[in-house]
Amino acid sequence: MKPRILTNFGKRVRSLRDERDLSQERLGELANVHRTYVGMIERGEKNITLTSMEKFAKALKVDIKDLV
Repeated sequence: MKPRILTNFGKRVRSLRDERDLSQERLGELANVHRTYVGMIERGEKNITLTSMEKFAKALKVDIKDLV
């Protein structure tokens, strides 16, 4: 079973990505991560680091607190 915080974080990333009409590939480019990593984060399969959280927040133009 996946920890709820990971699934909630992933859902929030996907929601914001969809709102901005970004593909996983484009978000990966903006966050400087691989597109498959974006998918794993959105599905709650990876335990994201604070450094990567910051990359996603910057790419989505939100504060980190808005992702959790």
